[in-house]
Amino acid sequence: MRLDTLLRTACDVIVRRGLGNTRTADVAAAAGVSQALVFYHFDSKEKLLARAFGYAAEQDLARLDAVLGSPAGPLEKLRRILRIYGPTAGNSKAWEMWIDGWAQSLRVPELEKVIRRLDLRWKEAITGVIETGVATGVFDCADPGGAAWRIAALIDGLTIQLTVHDRLVSRRQLADWVRVGVARELGLVPEQLA
Repeated sequence: MRLDTLLRTACDVIVRRGLGNTRTADVAAAAGVSQALVFYHFDSKEKLLARAFGYAAEQDLARLDAVLGSPAGPLEKLRRILRIYGPTAGNSKAWEMWIDGWAQSLRVPELEKVIRRLDLRWKEAITGVIETGVATGVFDCADPGGAAWRIAALIDGLTIQLTVHDRLVSRRQLADWVRVGVARELGLVPEQLA
């Protein structure tokens, strides 16, 4: 069995069972392989979970890299990043995995390292787009790095509410509030981010 097939299967099991409840035996059974093969590829359950989480997140990062590599200007790049970062793109399963990953990373050092790297990648990308927007006069922001962290925190926090508490916050409300928050950070009006 190919490693990427095993990782894809592990992601499916993790989404279904949660990171804390996923056993190597569950992944082996879902993949139709022996547990020994799982341990051949991964020294421990923790390493399996960290690699599977990283594999899933890399799919989102590929979409991010496509946006960053596009010829679009900073405002359009920011709009696209907000669409793929937030839960409005129908990626609630990915968000469930992130929320679960954040919680598990408190106890699993291998997972914490992966999550930190991936989380910083998003913030660095947002910072870079804001810096370009400031340099070209599209955005007005004295602290692009701080703005990127605050924007990510706003999206993360609201998405946790949306994902964990059914019908407490709607996707539309979340998108509207994010546009307002981002607009305030960058000297825009919310309609420019629609």
